[in-house]
Amino acid sequence: MPPVERAARRMDLADGTLDYVLVRRRGRRGVGLKVDETGLTVSAPLTMPLMQVEATVRESERWILKKVSEWRHKQVPRVAWEEGARVPFLGGGLTLRLFRGRTGAVREGAELWVRSADGTDAQVARAATAWYKREAKGYLAARLAALAESARLAPPRFVLSSAMGRWGSCNSRREIRLTWRLMKAPPDLIDYVICHELAHLREMNHSAAFWAEVERQCPEYRALRDRLHAIDHLYRSF
Repeated sequence: MPPVERAARRMDLADGTLDYVLVRRRGRRGVGLKVDETGLTVSAPLTMPLMQVEATVRESERWILKKVSEWRHKQVPRVAWEEGARVPFLGGGLTLRLFRGRTGAVREGAELWVRSADGTDAQVARAATAWYKREAKGYLAARLAALAESARLAPPRFVLSSAMGRWGSCNSRREIRLTWRLMKAPPDLIDYVICHELAHLREMNHSAAFWAEVERQCPEYRALRDRLHAIDHLYRSF
């Protein structure tokens, strides 16, 4: 057996899946965790069972997700709130058109017209964000209802959130929270996130039975999940 083994792995956490690199070293004692621009690296003894390694990772889940989020934010290009800038919407982009007036925003085709009293970045961002939330409230509620019906589930309670670290969540009160930031993602990825949360209404865990339910609702979930992992940082630009 070589003194060092390295492998890319994926595990389930309470908030979804986590990709990481597992490095096993002969003579090492205990588990070490490092988060940088490449993601999470877990160092462990060669002989430690994988179940024990991942149990240690789960104990530090909150810290890991916080650090991963911090690195993603460092790498996310921020929107320039100026005339002609592009903002993401349903997998495409809208061109910002700015003018002075009472704060507000409206979409006209492929353009988002934003009014603000003084034209500062803060006011433009606030008006645009309010518009995203209005769009999200109707769109996400409609998709949640349609996909719940397709899955033969009683409609859950929908709550719009402003979460930046997670796309959605589900609790034992049959309440599904979806962040308005999903409106930046393509429709098929939005549907995957919703199906993921709906599956929790039958399996409140990330067991094999849960993923079987996700697949029943969304047969291509693996490819969609990988796409979401690959590009989700782009939707945290604001």
